[in-house]
Amino acid sequence: MRLADLDLNKVYTYADYFKWNLEERVELIKGKIFAMAPAPNLLHQVITRKMIIKLGVFLERQSCQLFSAPFDVRFPIKSKEDEDIVTVLQPDLCVVCDTTKLDSRGCNGAPDIIVEILSPGNTTKEMNKKYEIYEEAGVKEYWIVSPLYETILVYTLRNEKFTSERPLATGDILHSSILPGFVLDLSELFSDN
Repeated sequence: MRLADLDLNKVYTYADYFKWNLEERVELIKGKIFAMAPAPNLLHQVITRKMIIKLGVFLERQSCQLFSAPFDVRFPIKSKEDEDIVTVLQPDLCVVCDTTKLDSRGCNGAPDIIVEILSPGNTTKEMNKKYEIYEEAGVKEYWIVSPLYETILVYTLRNEKFTSERPLATGDILHSSILPGFVLDLSELFSDN
């Protein structure tokens, strides 16, 4: 099955999505199909690897778990039933502390932290929609990493709305309110890029 075989004007659910055996990777955003960008470039992969190592080592003896794309995160609104879920995303990285949200198909509910690493294939429209979804769903921290500008923008959920400080850049240290004691030195993250 190919993406071209689907009606892009139709509203789909996770029940539909789960049946597809597409050649292309897609996400569902409020029932609409969004084709994912081609495989990430080398810089994206290097930064992903460094973040996986840093977060993975930190989480090794904790209850929170780290996952990387491709990993389906379902965002239920009415219910957690497949036919009611219209948004399924594959964030680059996510941390899930409430392990009751995990099942054999991924995560059903908002992860505690989502990390998106920008690449040339990310569109402003896509990023705006994801920001809204993550905020509405109750993602506690949303990190947007820009390899090009060597920055990370951290959004923290407060009173059901994302707030942010200035972007963090090389020389800064990222601290997470969700993971007390976790530190990410951006100079190390962006070194050798």
